[in-house]
Amino acid sequence: MQTHTDKPLKILTWHVHGSYLYYLTQAPCQFFLPVKAGKSEGYGGRSGAFKWGDNVREVDADEVKNLDFDCILFQSKKNYLEDQFEILNDIQRTLPKIYLEHDPPREVPTDTSHLVDDPTVLLVHVTHFNKLMWNNNRSPTQVIEHGVTIPLRVHYSGHYDKGIVVINGITKRGRRLGMDIFEQVRKHIPLDLIGIGSEELGGLGEIPPPALPAFIARYRFFFNPIRYTSLGLAVCEAMLTGLPIVGLATTEMAITIENGKSGYIHTDVDFLIQRMQELLNNPEEAQKLGEGAKLAAQQKFNIHRFAEDWLRTFQYAIKKTKDRQATIDDVIS
Repeated sequence: MQTHTDKPLKILTWHVHGSYLYYLTQAPCQFFLPVKAGKSEGYGGRSGAFKWGDNVREVDADEVKNLDFDCILFQSKKNYLEDQFEILNDIQRTLPKIYLEHDPPREVPTDTSHLVDDPTVLLVHVTHFNKLMWNNNRSPTQVIEHGVTIPLRVHYSGHYDKGIVVINGITKRGRRLGMDIFEQVRKHIPLDLIGIGSEELGGLGEIPPPALPAFIARYRFFFNPIRYTSLGLAVCEAMLTGLPIVGLATTEMAITIENGKSGYIHTDVDFLIQRMQELLNNPEEAQKLGEGAKLAAQQKFNIHRFAEDWLRTFQYAIKKTKDRQATIDDVIS
């Protein structure tokens, strides 16, 4: 484990998922984010409404090849197949490498091979479900479960007699993110929808991530209609806020929410509609379940555990690369 006397590790990565990147940068490392004019995909730097720390630095993409790093962290197909060959020099491409996979396989859930097939690249998944579903090829794999934090002043009230749904781009991503389920449920249950592009379905638009916990804390429950994706950070934040969670018993949700203790999950939408109606009729029960959700989130999504997991993972990848190089040098000599 890194001590306070050690120099912070220097990590190069790209801005792919803003909220995840913000939580990732809580690890005691220096993070370098390449930027380009126009903030093209992956090159947004310290953008968004996040309170980035002093350990997060922007660097012009053209200057990346002149800097020293300890590890390269890829977060997208584009990072791995294109960006590294565009902005890294030959020596930098021999540095320890980690690929952070944010999603489960899209094409065929059970038989899709991951694009990384390299025993020298550590493949990190954000959920055990993702690791289970991908064919990880020859790549060593690891799971780092989410870590989140919310402002201390935020507390659940649940005084709105309706549920809240948080999804970005729901109309573009359709059935996979449960647009049809959302529309089915809101015929019976009052729901507000927020997120990028939510106005297309009569939603309230995007809420800046730092303001999201306080905004949703006023609703009776959090509804997650998503069929198939990774575990959304909004679910984790809602739990930590103290909202009871109602959603589909699919993907990592199946081991995240416990029926009758932190909310309700099921594959029968009619069952979920009944439970939501009960929560609207019984605020005390909603608060009880919300307390269970908060306790579960404090244990499962602890930000300090998350930061330590990432630090250990960077250290592990660096050590494995050094050991591998030492073995090669011994063979050569």
